[in-house]
Amino acid sequence: MITTLKPETTEEQRIQLIQWFEAQGVQVHEFIGAYQTVLGLIGDTSGIDVEMLELLDIVEKVTLISDPFKSANRKFHPEDSVIDVLGAKCGGGHFAVIAGPCSVETPEQIREVAEGVKAAGATMLRGGAFKPRTSPYDFQGMKAEGIELLLEAKKATGLPIVTEIMNANHLPLFEDVDVIQVGARNMQNFEMLKELGRTKKTILLKRGLANTLKELLMSAEYIMAGGNENIILCERGIRTFETYTRNTLDLSAVPVLHSLTHLPVVIDPSHATGHANLVKPMALAATACGADGLMIEVHNNPAKALCDGPQSLTPAQFKDVMDQVRKIREVI
Repeated sequence: MITTLKPETTEEQRIQLIQWFEAQGVQVHEFIGAYQTVLGLIGDTSGIDVEMLELLDIVEKVTLISDPFKSANRKFHPEDSVIDVLGAKCGGGHFAVIAGPCSVETPEQIREVAEGVKAAGATMLRGGAFKPRTSPYDFQGMKAEGIELLLEAKKATGLPIVTEIMNANHLPLFEDVDVIQVGARNMQNFEMLKELGRTKKTILLKRGLANTLKELLMSAEYIMAGGNENIILCERGIRTFETYTRNTLDLSAVPVLHSLTHLPVVIDPSHATGHANLVKPMALAATACGADGLMIEVHNNPAKALCDGPQSLTPAQFKDVMDQVRKIREVI
């Protein structure tokens, strides 16, 4: 249920109404925007008399919400959320570019890539320390040592770091990580999502290989229900019958999600296509359709990358993409 208050409502009246709602056993999600104040009620609202509520002088309207996701719902939070990561903003007109290698391999590699992507205009540095791989025999990442190398690259460049978590037990290792990525395989790891909800870290939540947008938003809701509203959604392609690309990039997810939620949406054209030559056109298309940012894999020597080399751009190729992205953004 959503209660929209009239503009002339005083702070005292608003607080009294919130206290009354809480006395009815519901949680109140409060949004104070430039033009209206919205109180979103989460919980069992069956005991609240809607007709009585509508008769209050301070209430403009009451809206019943049938969507299962509440905190992530744009109706609860009409304006775009802006996620601020050490000054790097995403959403609400701010465009974030997260770039770096699929996996951290050596101090020299991550340092060189970090300097290259920053020079080209990236706002955050990505790099995998823990790597979920389809085969148990593939490189699994440098783990804690990889996070340390990312932190060293952050000191050298000032870029906030983004890296993936695979187990809630690893959370202590992520204390100095700026953005915790939840990969496609863990999108519905609900126990881990609950733990992430108890943190204040920004969470980059990727859509699962075969999950609907509603399921993505429900996963975001798990995190938000724990009190953490710092979430960036990521479309990274879904599995279809097509074999010429690694996945099928669902660009329609951008406008659909923007209509449903206030959370920012970024696009990962690297995992979506699986081929370096397809990253640029898909990055430009994602920019043109209104994405709030991009997540692109960049490696200083893709041919020798230990993970996902075929889809990785060189720093020079990444710079070319960034130059074109800026032009698209000037147009839109």
